[in-house]
Amino acid sequence: MDHGEMVLSGQVTIDGAVTQVTLTTGGQLQWPGRCLVIKKEVLGFSVEGSQIKIRAIVERGAGICCGGYQSPLLRKTFTFDFQSISEESLRLWSHKLQEFLDSLGRPKRLFVFVNPYGGKKSASKIFHDEVKPFLEDANIEYEVQETKYQLHAKEVVHSLDLSKYDGIVCVSGDGILVEVVNGLLEREDWETAIKTSLGVIPAGTGNGMAKSLLDSVGEPCTASNATLSIIRGHKRLLDVATISQGQTKFFSVLMLAWGLIADIDIESEKYRWMGSARIDFYALQRIVFLRRYNGCIRFLAAPGYEVHGEPIKLPDVCSGDGPKSGYCGPTVYPHNSNWRKIDGPFISVWLHNVPWGAEHTMAAPDAHFSDGYLDLVLIKDCPKLALLSLLSELNNGGHVKSPHVLYIKVKAFVLEPGSVVDDPSKGGIIDVDGEVLARGRRTYKCEKKTLMAYDRLHIGVDQGLASIFSPI
Repeated sequence: MDHGEMVLSGQVTIDGAVTQVTLTTGGQLQWPGRCLVIKKEVLGFSVEGSQIKIRAIVERGAGICCGGYQSPLLRKTFTFDFQSISEESLRLWSHKLQEFLDSLGRPKRLFVFVNPYGGKKSASKIFHDEVKPFLEDANIEYEVQETKYQLHAKEVVHSLDLSKYDGIVCVSGDGILVEVVNGLLEREDWETAIKTSLGVIPAGTGNGMAKSLLDSVGEPCTASNATLSIIRGHKRLLDVATISQGQTKFFSVLMLAWGLIADIDIESEKYRWMGSARIDFYALQRIVFLRRYNGCIRFLAAPGYEVHGEPIKLPDVCSGDGPKSGYCGPTVYPHNSNWRKIDGPFISVWLHNVPWGAEHTMAAPDAHFSDGYLDLVLIKDCPKLALLSLLSELNNGGHVKSPHVLYIKVKAFVLEPGSVVDDPSKGGIIDVDGEVLARGRRTYKCEKKTLMAYDRLHIGVDQGLASIFSPI
């Protein structure tokens, strides 16, 4: 391993013993029996009198650095006592350490949303026990806003002075992240606003985005690992889908579901008292009493997927008219021969932007964060036993290998939802990022108002429109 050239070296006292410590150009602190990689392991430091206290994150039981990172992680402070050298040397060490940390582009001030009502209502505890200590160790200033009601985060972001912050962090499930994206894109300065780096720390029911980010590097989906990703300042671009109906827009970063998956996700809420078992229980119920939905989908196939469905001319799409301020979404669809059509009935239509829909649901194993496509997972027909087997594979993505599943990538999509085949008076539910976007007639809680009508929807995707803190 190339440790880089020496920048500084001197004798300090560590744990009561005088020893030689070296700082290299590669950003490593080395002393006998120990090496700290600043980029990966050091959170921050403070100078107290003649001491420099290095606050780091290490593996439980770790000896020498430079290994992998697996939970559980430990916060540890290394105290270097410079009493035997001059104040000028102490200042030089402090300056060089800070200079290296500053070169990493880490955030220095964050706006943090905490959703105390999501999931197991543990977000506040997670923030205080796991997030806050890391931020303070890293000398990151932060402002906390607890969300008080649905769309509160969206309202706050809509008028937030973004110039004060290096990023917005959501300690929640996926819902608050989606609100933040919608708030940013509805601002007059949306082109600048959407470049704000976003962070997500799993503290909700689904946690699909956090799982997708952390699983991409083999790290467990924990608040500690997610917080470290934010502190280290690595970012990646994220596709944003625009769902349009007339002049009404909704911006999605996770998924859209209609049919079986949406029914299970939303209707199982009536069994919340069962905890997480409600999903499996209701999934079985929905398979036994299986619904098939009339309808039609049209899509602009990605290269290599043009063979699916029937070729059609460019369908009627949204003109791009939208609100007076804010982003209107993609306005032009390419005029080419790749538009295809598939008629129902359907059991399930599922569009995904990232691999994981929830911590235990790898919905779209081939999805990428910024490839400019959505992954379509389609089930038209399937025997009930095969369907049960197929759903049991959702935790590892094995369902896409089923002959009953069509899995393709699309650039644009038009959904025309219809009624239940066996009951024309009953419609379905369209679920976007875990929330109901539209409800048909006689559906669960059909009396509640929704953002859109149970009618034709247009979906386009912008490649890499948003930016999100990432482990790499």
